[in-house]
Amino acid sequence: MQYLRVLICCLSLLLPRLATACDLALVLAVDVSGSVDETEYRIQMDGLAEGLRDGIVSEALVRAEAQILLIQWSGTRRQEISIPWTALQTFEDVEALAQRVELTPRPWRNFSTALGEALELASLQFNQVTECQRRVIDLSGDGFSNEGIAPRALHPELGAKGITVNAIAIEQSEPELTAYFYENVIRGEGAFVETAANFRDYPQKIRRKLIREVAEKTADFLPPFNEPAPDLQEFAERGADSAKVFQ
Repeated sequence: MQYLRVLICCLSLLLPRLATACDLALVLAVDVSGSVDETEYRIQMDGLAEGLRDGIVSEALVRAEAQILLIQWSGTRRQEISIPWTALQTFEDVEALAQRVELTPRPWRNFSTALGEALELASLQFNQVTECQRRVIDLSGDGFSNEGIAPRALHPELGAKGITVNAIAIEQSEPELTAYFYENVIRGEGAFVETAANFRDYPQKIRRKLIREVAEKTADFLPPFNEPAPDLQEFAERGADSAKVFQ
């Protein structure tokens, strides 16, 4: 009986931690509509992979025991879960995910831009990770929604689930895209749009965006993390650069 009491006590201590182990569930939603050529697609996927590898970002993801899912989206009924929910508990997990992003094939090439349907599919995926405290959609796009449900029509559903939507607007051919994303796409407390002037600008902007939505938020309330990140010198230099960016 004494052993049983000890076991029950231990389980009662463990259960709250299990329920809140995942701080962040993040859906990465990448635009692969017809306006994105093959070079631009490659820039997006390689830039995203390098953003995940960034020392600041990768440490924050591991500390948060984050879950990440990748969606590629285009026109109506053309949204794909390219990488299902992936738990990031070590730096090796982050590197493995980055490699999968780099190797992910493009599902479509010549279709429209259904932003609302991308948000709808992303919203549904959070039903699988209810243990995660924060739910964020990180959507990138280079054009206005021109097919399917309006993205703003999804805001009530997203709000009911406590989902924040941030975006990166690639303004290569649409100089008013940032304003459109602010008005129609993003939602939630502290939601923001990062602007990339063109696709060449994307790698720098996606790294900055990940730092802002992952690293800065995670640092607010997680305890110190003792396992050192890879390449500490690079980590320190990048941290200094990021501090300048967000001053």
